[in-house]
Amino acid sequence: MIYIIFVVSLAVLLLGSDWLIESAEKIGLSFGISPFIIGVTIVAFGTSLPELATSVASVFSGTSEVVVGNVIGSNIANILLVLGLTAIVGKGIKLDFNIMDVDVPLLLISAVFFYFAVSDLHFSLIEAILFLLALIFFLYSTVAGNVENDTERPKVAAKSYLLLVVGGVMVYVGATYTIYALEIIAGNMGISPSIIALTVVAIGTSLPEVIVSMAAAKKGKHAIAVGNVLGSNIFNTYGVMAVPSLFGELKISEEILAFPVPFMIAVTFLFAFVVMSNKISKWEGVMLILLFGFYISHVI
Repeated sequence: MIYIIFVVSLAVLLLGSDWLIESAEKIGLSFGISPFIIGVTIVAFGTSLPELATSVASVFSGTSEVVVGNVIGSNIANILLVLGLTAIVGKGIKLDFNIMDVDVPLLLISAVFFYFAVSDLHFSLIEAILFLLALIFFLYSTVAGNVENDTERPKVAAKSYLLLVVGGVMVYVGATYTIYALEIIAGNMGISPSIIALTVVAIGTSLPEVIVSMAAAKKGKHAIAVGNVLGSNIFNTYGVMAVPSLFGELKISEEILAFPVPFMIAVTFLFAFVVMSNKISKWEGVMLILLFGFYISHVI
């Protein structure tokens, strides 16, 4: 039965992600927003809903240590797995603009902030508020100045708004039940909760990013794919850490400082290095996948 749930939820996730991409792009373009900004904001936040939902739920269930593991694992999976698969499926990624000016530096800053926030094994209310303010600043700095004042913007039908909402809900529900199925399957295999948080839950909550980015790459919409990864990681770091902490104290394990956190920071700087040339080759995608395999084997 659990395998049927897994297959059905994955199918819902696939269909929902397709609707989400198409409608988000149409709506964004009607407001004069570039495809990259659409990926960084609307699509990225939509695909990050599972991370937020599972993290809030873990606080209420008394297993808040899942939150930090989820953020770390998801950020690593987004860069290595999502970007790697996207580069392979899209036979390389090409960007026709420079993302090193604002977006990438803000991503690197978020990773450094995360390290200092968890280094004392305590995430305070003040830090949560600072993280939320940083998220708001990211949104403002990303969108401001990127709206094209073109008098002839494409008109969008009401159907697109409906598909955006329905697609987002389908991504959320599909991802939630896919994660649920994966957790049960992993539990039946005897995998410990800490490992599940850093691997199974992280990969499961990154499935929307995987599906959406690969779908965007297949359609040649590389800007949305890269923007999705970048925006999702910043939302994970700031939003998925801050919001759950408002409902209860986050438990932070000392073990995460030994390998997972330094590796996440290293991977984030690797992302900046890879996109510096505004293109990611198919073989760089293969390299990212191999690094993800190393991460999984090391954690397990």
